[in-house]
Amino acid sequence: MKATIWHNPACGTSRKTLAILENLSGVEVTMVEYLKTPPSVEKLAQLYRDAGIAPQQGLRLRGTDAAERGLPNADDAAVLAAMVADPILIERPLVETDKGVRLCRPQDIVLEIL
Repeated sequence: MKATIWHNPACGTSRKTLAILENLSGVEVTMVEYLKTPPSVEKLAQLYRDAGIAPQQGLRLRGTDAAERGLPNADDAAVLAAMVADPILIERPLVETDKGVRLCRPQDIVLEIL
């Protein structure tokens, strides 16, 4: 099975999720440090759609200026554009497999798509 994780090495939950993926046999992990290589608007929209959540639910509020910018109440296009322009606004980690996508907070949620 292939799994792609949009990862922030500074995030404990992201590191724990990556460790779960790396410690499972049969899982080929692709790690994307999204702060260095942000997903496109189209990819981010697809990830949230496949996860069954709205972009606002994938918006990182803690440690960001998202609330001050009005993003929690903005439309999907504005939220996605802000996330791509400033990827620290993306809540992490997102994991994609052929079984779906999850925002893995807490990290054990990744098991749902393995």
